[in-house]
Amino acid sequence: MKYQSIFNPSAFAGKVVIVTGGGSGIGRCTAHELAALGAQVVITGRKQEKLDAVVAEITGDGGKVTSLVCDIRNEEQVKETIAAVITQFGRLDGLVNNAGGQFPAPLSMISANGFEAVVRNNLQGTFLMMREAYNQWMADHGGSIVNMTADMWGGMPGMGHSGAARAGVDNLTKTASVEWAQSGVRVNAVAPGWIMSSGMDTYQGAFRALIPKLADKVPLKRMGTESEVSSVTCFLLSPAAAFVSGQTIRIDGAASLGTRLFDLQPAKNNEPFNGFHRAFIPDVLKENE
Repeated sequence: MKYQSIFNPSAFAGKVVIVTGGGSGIGRCTAHELAALGAQVVITGRKQEKLDAVVAEITGDGGKVTSLVCDIRNEEQVKETIAAVITQFGRLDGLVNNAGGQFPAPLSMISANGFEAVVRNNLQGTFLMMREAYNQWMADHGGSIVNMTADMWGGMPGMGHSGAARAGVDNLTKTASVEWAQSGVRVNAVAPGWIMSSGMDTYQGAFRALIPKLADKVPLKRMGTESEVSSVTCFLLSPAAAFVSGQTIRIDGAASLGTRLFDLQPAKNNEPFNGFHRAFIPDVLKENE
């Protein structure tokens, strides 16, 4: 089997796209879809073994991919990574800022170091990758950037550090879309809600116990798939979105909308889209089947 994208199989032929955090989760899925659509994909992450596994998957499916170890929080590593991609492939058409991470904790228990670490990972790292992609290539040649944020509009109780950083990414996306439009660079963001991804298995304790109950809080009464995030990301990177910039697309089944006064009803006709032939159900959801 191969990735079952809804897009033209040659939609990204001849294009070079970086996907940060491409060794797992949504980044892994997005890298697979872009490769299936003809892109030369470059995945980055902090652990070579995870990157190697995804490279083996994509090349086994006939796609073009390479990997570079990069800590997006490290300015010099980011500069070197962007430069290495341009040197090797002679261009940089797209950047997917997927890398990030956080840990659950109430605000009163988050240390200064913990807060800073999450902001550096989710906000500063995104900024550094954007800036270097623009300065080293896109300022002169154009391009498209898609940033990863989250459902932070109503606050993020239990993850206030991540909510602050993700809100920053939303604003950063808007600012860059205006400043860089003169170079033909489009900058957008996606805001996934509760997506069935391997990242769910990193949580423990009370937060892990909450995960199987999340679908009941979504108007569509289900969680999303990695493919449903990847497909929107690919659209935003593509020429079909040539007049779309400065937008943050919520991919959350309307979970960020509504009011507590409106009781959610059972839902029907809500089959998920899952084109990712290598997708799997997180263990935390299997435990409650």
